[in-house]
Amino acid sequence: MSAKSKILVIDDEPEITEIIQAFLVNAGYMVKVENSSPAGLETAKTFRPDLILLDIMMPVMDGYEVCAKLKKDPQTMSIPVLFLTGKDAKDDAGMSFKAGGDLFIKKPFSCERLLNMVKVVLMSVAK
Repeated sequence: MSAKSKILVIDDEPEITEIIQAFLVNAGYMVKVENSSPAGLETAKTFRPDLILLDIMMPVMDGYEVCAKLKKDPQTMSIPVLFLTGKDAKDDAGMSFKAGGDLFIKKPFSCERLLNMVKVVLMSVAK
């Protein structure tokens, strides 16, 4: 059996990160949570997650900026990013891919849908 996959959740809404964290830990993942963009960038370097779940609309730096910084840093450039957003604009999908994101999921989403997307991304990385 392989080691647990590590997931970093960066979202400025603690109630959302707590739900996601509890669900993913229950599903067998190691999960760290950050509720600010700058802290999320630092944790990405030290925690070395296998996947980052990243909110788009956050204060200080939005998810696009965070993703672009992650993709420019040799330590974090290969970590897949799954964007989480409450926005409905079709532009967000395009912008998230331009910033280096791998997938895009719209809030509200079911935990089961999120888990399926997490599995898809982690399986594609493992190949």
